[in-house]
Amino acid sequence: MEETVLGGDVPGTRRSVTAADVAKRSHPGSGGPASFVFVAGGRELSYLAPEGDSLTRSLWRIETTGNAPARVVARPPGGGDDDANVSREEALRRERSRTRAVGITHVVYAVNKDIAIMPIRGDLYLQREGAGELERITKTAEPEIDPQLSADGSKVAFVRGGELYTIDLSTRKETKLTEGATEGVTHGLAEFIAQEEMSRSTGFWWAPDGSKIAYQETDERHIPSYVIAHQGGKEFSTETHRYPFSGAANAKVRLFVTAMNGGSSKELKIADGDDFYLARAMWRDSKTLLVQILSRDQKSLRLERIDVESGDRKTLVEERSDTWVNLHDCLAIAGEKGEFVWSSERTGFRHLELRDSEGAMIRVLTSGDWGVDGLILLDIKRREVWFEAGRESPLEAKAYRVSLDGGPIHVVTREPGTHRVVASANGDYYVDMYSSRSRPPVTTLRDRSGKLIATLHDATSDARIREFGLEPPEITEFKTRDGVTLYGAYYAPRGVTPGRKAPLIVMVYGGPTVQTVTDSWGMTADLTARFYNDRGFAVWKADNRGSSRRGVAFSAAIYRNMGDIEVRDQVDGVKFVAASRSEVDSTRVGITGASYGGYMTLRALTEAPEVFRAGVSIAPVTDWDGYDTCYTERYMGTPKDNAKGYKAASVIERADRIKGELLLIHGMIDENVHFRHSARLVNALMRASRPFQMLAAPDSRHGARREEDRKYIAERSAAFFESTLGTAISR
Repeated sequence: MEETVLGGDVPGTRRSVTAADVAKRSHPGSGGPASFVFVAGGRELSYLAPEGDSLTRSLWRIETTGNAPARVVARPPGGGDDDANVSREEALRRERSRTRAVGITHVVYAVNKDIAIMPIRGDLYLQREGAGELERITKTAEPEIDPQLSADGSKVAFVRGGELYTIDLSTRKETKLTEGATEGVTHGLAEFIAQEEMSRSTGFWWAPDGSKIAYQETDERHIPSYVIAHQGGKEFSTETHRYPFSGAANAKVRLFVTAMNGGSSKELKIADGDDFYLARAMWRDSKTLLVQILSRDQKSLRLERIDVESGDRKTLVEERSDTWVNLHDCLAIAGEKGEFVWSSERTGFRHLELRDSEGAMIRVLTSGDWGVDGLILLDIKRREVWFEAGRESPLEAKAYRVSLDGGPIHVVTREPGTHRVVASANGDYYVDMYSSRSRPPVTTLRDRSGKLIATLHDATSDARIREFGLEPPEITEFKTRDGVTLYGAYYAPRGVTPGRKAPLIVMVYGGPTVQTVTDSWGMTADLTARFYNDRGFAVWKADNRGSSRRGVAFSAAIYRNMGDIEVRDQVDGVKFVAASRSEVDSTRVGITGASYGGYMTLRALTEAPEVFRAGVSIAPVTDWDGYDTCYTERYMGTPKDNAKGYKAASVIERADRIKGELLLIHGMIDENVHFRHSARLVNALMRASRPFQMLAAPDSRHGARREEDRKYIAERSAAFFESTLGTAISR
């Protein structure tokens, strides 16, 4: 695959990045296809993509033979879809899944039938065999949430008003499967914690033969209500959430199974007591469920096999950790004998295993000082598993194959950079979404050998790449004060007045499960970094300890002591870049980030005020006693058993130590990191007589949805750094 020559920084040939450019959802090279599914027995590929320059997604198909070009098979009724068209329930699900697309944003297919269901503006639309107009099958005041088709495509199940329903697609008969939902009690819905912190968006599961459905009952009535006021519009309204704060009660979750031929639901006992997390569930066959149970302290993850007729359960595998066990989606059944693929981090890195039907180890499939990122496909016929990993470098991601019978690992995608792969169920075809810092994204359909069948999208043609003169940042590595290798990315300032040094802005996230420095196009197309560059700032990013894809020990360095080693690593990064880049002024350093990056910004100002002179903190956690149970307790324990750690990690407790300038930005209807975090910090800053600036966004949640809000925040942030750090450009 050829590397692309990007537009150079030639005087007069490029324009500066503006706040309006930063605010646009589609950055240069983005906006490609997504949501790939091989359908019609693998003969066709379905995906979502915009048409032309539109941001609205339509449904496309292409034959895997490549004999005909891709075609649009469905467009959203009414010509589009946006946040204003969806119910509050769906808007919150989008927020938790970080869905930003508009148009057709979700398509559900039957496993064994070419039938698709699309939820659009709260109702469900049907399409058969990728042809014909969408057929509206519901028209109700309440939205249908989380539609799922039975394997044979004869029925669709969904949740409405907290109850589980099915519709027979041949007769259109609707059946209500559950009863008893009320304020704080739902059936078939994943609770907030599952959606936000465990990457589980569903709360019910069809049996393979369509004869029954397993579903969760969620009882949150004992969790105090948290009220969020909408105060930015002409009309006043409120929304109420049952938010489980760290150390407090979680939702009570029970698992039931109900038959499609009628009768009452049957409860399945899945754990002793009720203080646990239902992490994952799937059917092994139509009589047996496999359920993953995570202990409240998250140091134990059990894979339980449950006979749904007798209720008997057996623990097949238990993972234990002295810190925490990371959840995964690497469980796959390897044939009729009941063998299954599992993954474990007990060696310090996540690796794949093959186990028998009783959970006994058969063999380890992968090993080494690198970790498996995720399972792509289990090809039962060929007895091989496809997976993604950064085997050669933690900055890259490639696809690989390995036999269930052991043997060497084969590379599927060879080009250096970042690959995301979706494979057909028979392993004959795959989609490769590829990019690197010097290669804008290209999405291709290929056969098993890697032969190109069709190019579905190539971002090289995006004129903005040359319009902005986008060049890759320099990725480098450096040692911390205690000898740990970290990776950083440097973006040089542009248009600097000769003889002047540039202030440095550190763009940070710094928290668990995230990696910000990679060999991917997103690094090059970061218009926020470029925006600062064009204002005369150098920009630096570094992944400190606690971030992902470097193994268990690297991630667990933050255990029970958040905001400490992360800041020290960021300080070491600043010292490295200042020493290695003569144009950087080490006396004028700012820092900015959102969410955990907002927390890191504040911690940098409290723990290293001699390094960081100014910070823009967006949607920060300010005290971990105000964040949710699952995330916080995973890394910090509870406020009761780690009182010292919570106090040390609190920004509020250290507000009087902030010496530099601070701009605090927070959405007032943020249901994830509540505006209360910033309100508590404001009180602490006032008590300490510390000056600060504040920007409250009345209609923003955890991220600003409106383009005009994002534009204003970008402009305010840059102006703040110019006023506090100065600039390297003569004006």
